[in-house]
Amino acid sequence: METQYAVVPEQLAGQRFDRVLAQLFPDYSRSRLQQWVKSGQVTVDGQQRRVRDSVKAGEQITLVAKLEPCLELEPEAIDLPVVAEDEAIIVIDKPAGLVVHPGAGNHTGTLVNALLYYDPDLECLPRAGIVHRLDKETSGLMVVARTAQAHHHLVEELQQRRVGRAYEAIVVGTPTAGGKVDAPIARHPRDRKRMAVVRDGRPAVSHYRVAERFSSHTRLSVELETGRTHQIRVHMAHIGLPLLGDPVYGRRPVYPKSASDKLRDQLDGFRRQALHACKLRLAHPLTGEQMEWDSERPADMQQLLEALREG
Repeated sequence: METQYAVVPEQLAGQRFDRVLAQLFPDYSRSRLQQWVKSGQVTVDGQQRRVRDSVKAGEQITLVAKLEPCLELEPEAIDLPVVAEDEAIIVIDKPAGLVVHPGAGNHTGTLVNALLYYDPDLECLPRAGIVHRLDKETSGLMVVARTAQAHHHLVEELQQRRVGRAYEAIVVGTPTAGGKVDAPIARHPRDRKRMAVVRDGRPAVSHYRVAERFSSHTRLSVELETGRTHQIRVHMAHIGLPLLGDPVYGRRPVYPKSASDKLRDQLDGFRRQALHACKLRLAHPLTGEQMEWDSERPADMQQLLEALREG
């Protein structure tokens, strides 16, 4: 619990209480501030106000920031590959096969369960501090907030497209060059378990370039402007370059002419989307310092690439 104070400046006089709070206490989300107003944790000159009430210049606001547990999940001692951490953030190199958020059929064994064991204080943050996700079978870097201030900052940075996320993907097909995919994404109109490019979907932008060519496949470097569910998988399939091994948006294995038995075995045996979050860039929530982390390609993708190179 922490008590903070602020005085309403002249330029904010006459505005709604919740809008003023968002300006004076930017470390907290608007919805959290509104909840605190309704529960009496925020007062003006010692008196409660409604979120829609206006405020006057010179009034003193007192905020008692009390974070309540948001989750009721069991902590689990699951191996957590931590790349870096400090008092504000944890950077994790998620292995393929680890579910991020609990859901139907996945109440245990998730990244959230592991985080609650690693740092019990994360139970007071939305989704245990997770601000962006990776699909179960996608490996690579994720950042987790450890405080409400860091969480709010990172969510804002993601919304403003100021967090850099680079991926390595192996796709079926041989594009002549890289490019940009600017195509909105939403739930598939008929299959609600899938996403699709939909005209009135949410804006989604992906940039890709050719990193390595093979006879029937290509290794791509992909950077995201937005972070929609399954974005890279949907965008690549949309332009005719589905991710190798993708069980939802992909296709049957494609064998190059005169492919070796080793390559055929690798293509048949790779049963997840060949996608790895290899680079993460962001401004630190406390210092503003630009930070960057890299993740090595996982062993299964490395073996697949070696087989593709040998042919």
